[in-house]
Amino acid sequence: MGKVYLTGAGTGDAELLTLKAQRLIQKADVIIYDRLADESILNYAENAEKIYVGKSAGQHTLKQEEINKLLVDKARENQIVVRLKGGDPFVFGRGGEEALELIQNDIEFEIVPGITSAIAVPAYAGIPVTHRGIATSFAVVTGHEMSDKSNINWENLSTGVDTLIFLMGVANLSKITHNLIKNGRSKETPAAVIQWGTRPEQRVLITTIEQAAEDVEREQITAPAIFIVGDVVNLREKLKWFDTKPLFGKKILVTRARAQASKLSKMLSELGAKCIEMPAIKIVEPSDNYKSVDNAIDKITEYNFIIFTSTNGVERFFTRLSDKNLDTRALYNAKIAAIGKATAESLLTYGIKADFIPAEFRAEAVAAMLKDKIAGSKILIPRAEEAREILPQELINNGATVDVVSVYKTISAIKQKIDLDNIDLVTFTSSSTVKNFINAFGVESLKKVKVASIGPITLETLKSYGIDADITANEYTIAGLVEAIKNNSVV
Repeated sequence: MGKVYLTGAGTGDAELLTLKAQRLIQKADVIIYDRLADESILNYAENAEKIYVGKSAGQHTLKQEEINKLLVDKARENQIVVRLKGGDPFVFGRGGEEALELIQNDIEFEIVPGITSAIAVPAYAGIPVTHRGIATSFAVVTGHEMSDKSNINWENLSTGVDTLIFLMGVANLSKITHNLIKNGRSKETPAAVIQWGTRPEQRVLITTIEQAAEDVEREQITAPAIFIVGDVVNLREKLKWFDTKPLFGKKILVTRARAQASKLSKMLSELGAKCIEMPAIKIVEPSDNYKSVDNAIDKITEYNFIIFTSTNGVERFFTRLSDKNLDTRALYNAKIAAIGKATAESLLTYGIKADFIPAEFRAEAVAAMLKDKIAGSKILIPRAEEAREILPQELINNGATVDVVSVYKTISAIKQKIDLDNIDLVTFTSSSTVKNFINAFGVESLKKVKVASIGPITLETLKSYGIDADITANEYTIAGLVEAIKNNSVV
């Protein structure tokens, strides 16, 4: 018999997932997930079957009884099942019902709490649910129970609790506010409606109980949203932090290779952006199946200099070196040069501190740095299969013998189409990302959006297609690109 983990996925910010939930997702055989569970969380799953059972108003993928049966059936197949729910499974998540069904069928289970939107969403809006001298109690209330047979004790609830938090209540907002005022809560009480809380799309409407329904209709705020009532709402003006981030709400398309996109996305997300990852390139083995680099490694002690031009080149070269039962000691005869801070940092992970790092992170700069040192030397450049020829040519012009070997190549990885009308900025971190993007979407697509380039080489490629970048990094690194985007008013 398998086991079921009734697991809270937290709110819209995927980083609010607990460590335990992440570990369980990674080992799961089956993940049965809700609409409000951020789908990027599913990237932690390795080989799990993923089954969507989300519900929205009037639209249920499966009825609750069918979800219960699905949990039982998958567990009986000796599967590790993660039932992934938005927020916390026991806060209006029907986790209790599912647990009782598992008990009835002798299925082993665990409850994995999650961060509920009742607390997280107000926090991201700068509204604490309690505050000394203002609110010493709070209640979380379902917004669905608004019929005449409602179990909500409005008479005691309306004035008996300082802060009231209604989940899933936007559709019934007029009924909620009517009941609050009818049962003694002042119509002037501060209130807030928060849509898509904890996400870059977050919207916060400050209002009063009396005006809430009218204001929500005017501003066209729809589910998912929470309604919070109480004097703590007034603290937002001083405590708001999430929606004051410099890139808050901006939708940025990240075109880096998938393995590298997360670093750029993470840095932009920390500044409030919503990042859509659409890898334009994929890193694969070179066309010669590593023949040229293997030949170079076989005579590695003959080289006086080795020049690394990218982190990909570093990683692929040292992987190949290891495959041939060698390590960094094999490079004892060579001086090492690195183009770019990131490339130098990648070398450090292999215990190598680069001897030469040009101030400007481009091929011309390293060629200029070495020109008086390389006459008669033998130089190895492990790099991408398709790259600019200026570096080896400059080295040859200064008297060196140069071997250029391919340690990887880039191919197009674009499989889906993106609606660029909803994108504020497209980022490019290499010439290959530009070429593959344009091959997939056409040149005209880039004339509709703002474009950011990591440096002059990528910018030259853009210009060759008639596109001028709106933003170009001063330092040709991911950090430099993020800094340029952050400080540029065009975004």
